[in-house]
Amino acid sequence: MAIADPQIQPHPVIRQLDDAAINRIAAGEVLERPASAVKELVENSIDAGATRIEVVIADGGKTLIRVTDDGCGMTPTDLPLALSRHATSKIDGSDLLNIRSFGFRGEALPSLGATGRLTITSRAKGAEAAMIAVAGGQVDGVKPAALSAGTVIELRDMFYATPARLKFLRTDRAEAQAVTDVVKRLAMAEPFVTFILRDASKGENRTVFRADAETGDLFDALHGRLRSVLGKDFAENALRIDTQREGFHLTGYAALPTYSRGAAVAQFLFVNGRPVRDKMLLGALRAAYMDVLSRDRHPVAALFVDCDPTLVDVNVHPAKSEVRFRDPGTVRGLIVSGLRHALADAGHRASTTVANATLGAIMPEQTTPRVYQMDRPSFSARSMTFQAQAPGFSEAPSARIEPVLEDETDALPLGAARAQVHENYIIAQTEKGIVIVDQHAAHERLVYEKLKTQMAENGVPAQALLIPEIIELSDNDAAQLLEIADDLAKFGLTIEPFGGGAIAVRETPAILGEVNATAMIKDILDELADQGDSASVQARIEAILSRVACHGSIRSGRRMQAAEMNALLREMEATPLSGQCNHGRPTYVELKLADIERLFGRT
Repeated sequence: MAIADPQIQPHPVIRQLDDAAINRIAAGEVLERPASAVKELVENSIDAGATRIEVVIADGGKTLIRVTDDGCGMTPTDLPLALSRHATSKIDGSDLLNIRSFGFRGEALPSLGATGRLTITSRAKGAEAAMIAVAGGQVDGVKPAALSAGTVIELRDMFYATPARLKFLRTDRAEAQAVTDVVKRLAMAEPFVTFILRDASKGENRTVFRADAETGDLFDALHGRLRSVLGKDFAENALRIDTQREGFHLTGYAALPTYSRGAAVAQFLFVNGRPVRDKMLLGALRAAYMDVLSRDRHPVAALFVDCDPTLVDVNVHPAKSEVRFRDPGTVRGLIVSGLRHALADAGHRASTTVANATLGAIMPEQTTPRVYQMDRPSFSARSMTFQAQAPGFSEAPSARIEPVLEDETDALPLGAARAQVHENYIIAQTEKGIVIVDQHAAHERLVYEKLKTQMAENGVPAQALLIPEIIELSDNDAAQLLEIADDLAKFGLTIEPFGGGAIAVRETPAILGEVNATAMIKDILDELADQGDSASVQARIEAILSRVACHGSIRSGRRMQAAEMNALLREMEATPLSGQCNHGRPTYVELKLADIERLFGRT
């Protein structure tokens, strides 16, 4: 039995909420935590044309958030309007599908002023500097101030007017990390802007993050900025992405499969420069790496989708972290194909971190000081030395000394095979070091790529069921499946309507053998709900091909002749994606001669 609420009258009266209550309600949608406030304020600075943005926080942003920029600033007349709900300079309200700025809702500043103590100091070109303050929704008048240019927005005690909200915040460290993540994401989107983040907790002034403005063209600037944000290893192992289709342009950098993570924590997606967390885009990224990474590994990428603003709706959520594309299939296809082409073009390349990890595992502990070593002798000097050390060498003047010529294949990327150890690892010599190849993993990838090529050329054979399998579904689920029936047929899965919400499965992919059609259909529906489309049939087929490739490849324990080993190396060089096996593990490790010499203290 429900208990009557004393606040509800027998005949409730509809009343208009005051502005303070409205702004506090809006704050609950827009300003979830300090990181949300930093995001809104920094985006305002970017919209104002700032080239330098400094953010200072204290206690994870709970007690202080200060954002200083050198943007266009505001006039004394603009300041009161900036604190009015739904007042903005970004749009005129006539077209909400043609938005070309970060902010446009006009909610952030009044929401901040409704829950905390907010002060805005600003100066526009040709105008006097001025400031305005608001605390708990109570606005003070505009006052003169001292500021050369730009804007300084200071928020103290973010939730002082709504203290209950503080109970839902995490620790200072966790909130500070969330702020850092927000600043880094925005820094990736704006490589020509300087970003500085400082922590002023407990009287300190510690620089947490700094990324100075980059120079050069867009790709050089973006590469430099990603190096600052994501680190040197990412920059060295990232592939440049630049492709377009039907009004959409995809740019950015994506890492090699062997440079992956155990969680999806390094996937950064932007739409028209706006950081977003879009399920469809993340699904496309995962699909692009589907047959080069195992399910427990995740790709690393920073991708930017740019298009005419009318092709995407950013007014889906108050925080503007979600978007809706007019043609999501085109965007998904662009990401999948663009990334797969880049990965294929990388050929046999594997990430440098593989070699670094190997060196770290075998690096001896330094117990004695390193000694000076003379320079490496020239090729001709080494040849003469080898001849001198050979049995039967004669020092007679008539003795003929001929240099020992190295194998021409040394100059090729994976070098020339020199040995096989433990009947599984090929040791090859290159011009600048050695390569260690896992013969089974490498050949598995080669066979897999051949099988995929054959499948693409000849299609996926389908096997007809003697008795079609009838599956009862909801009307909505059946409609979703029938919409993609033509796509499923390309992979050998033929379905037809069977009245009401039922469908009939008439053919299944022959390569899968005997399958549980009902379970497969449910998997496809789950993927449709999760990603907006389904690749599960393709994924199952490619998983079968992978298993076939595994059984059809050179097994561990088999001795190989030199010609066989060299043939394998040459085929690896000519085959896309051969730097990793079907599960994302490296197929080879390359060690530079300088690294090997360092292992023995020869530096």
